[in-house]
Amino acid sequence: MSFELIIQLTDSTIRLTTPLLLACLAGMYSERSGVFDIGLEGKMLAGAFGAAAVAAVTGSAWIGLMAGMGVSVFFAIIHGFAAITLRANQIISGVAVNVLAAGMSAFIGQNWFKMGGQTPQLSGSGRFNEISLPLAETLSGVPVLGAIYSDLISGHNILTYAAFVAVPLSAWVLFKTRYGLRLRAVGENPGAVDTAGISVERQRFSAVLICGVLCGMAGAYLSLGTSAAGFVRDMTAGKGYIALAALIFAKWTPKGALLACMLFGFLEAIGNKYQSITIFDLFVVPVQFMQALPYILTVVILAGFVGKAVPPKSGGVPYIKER
Repeated sequence: MSFELIIQLTDSTIRLTTPLLLACLAGMYSERSGVFDIGLEGKMLAGAFGAAAVAAVTGSAWIGLMAGMGVSVFFAIIHGFAAITLRANQIISGVAVNVLAAGMSAFIGQNWFKMGGQTPQLSGSGRFNEISLPLAETLSGVPVLGAIYSDLISGHNILTYAAFVAVPLSAWVLFKTRYGLRLRAVGENPGAVDTAGISVERQRFSAVLICGVLCGMAGAYLSLGTSAAGFVRDMTAGKGYIALAALIFAKWTPKGALLACMLFGFLEAIGNKYQSITIFDLFVVPVQFMQALPYILTVVILAGFVGKAVPPKSGGVPYIKER
């Protein structure tokens, strides 16, 4: 494998990892607080639609991003209200969010734009363009290091850089701050937290809201930060579920989330690059199998690691305050 090909695959991996990583970190905050969230897919989809629709009307990707996060937070509040306040089944609530987001994005999109649920293609300031870092062009001719800096590190949009910065930031928040300590404690032993005079509901709602913000960013990346900027129906294509599998594989840690999402992104990059592979000149691996690699790994991880990865002890269990 040539060095140029390695750079191309790694660059593609980074781009494909971005929405998965944002969604995986989103789920980590929610589930660390004890609120399981199957609705990552729905919030990403709603965020993607909200971002693209507002960006198409205003011509501003930044306003679109704010709208995408706002729509995602709205669905997060619905899930939080059902799961925390009403103490409903968290799995059913998450599935309801997914169904509602899929139906509403298609319905509203058709009524607004009359394009079969899609939005107009975005360009210019209506999308997030690639950022060329300082000296990228100057150093591009330097062997090895120049290619790594100019072609791999430089040339991504702001949401990609934000996603990777969010990993050490999340590690700091969860393990080095009082808020993170309380958040993790709520997911493990909410009764002890309540006894200490800390509101369990408030802590869990804050985590659900952070989840909504990050899912909105993930959705906005899909509709505002990719080459074909704009919204199409069901454009998340199961990425929310892949992010959930990555979260289990990562054992609910930021570092693990990065590695797991990079693995999924790499498999998707391989599937996109090699549409068909010939094995020993005997048979050709069909393109459908290559494209299905991330989803196959999702099933393998869920089957092989669910029993080994230990979630927060109070995850999925509504907290009932003792009187």
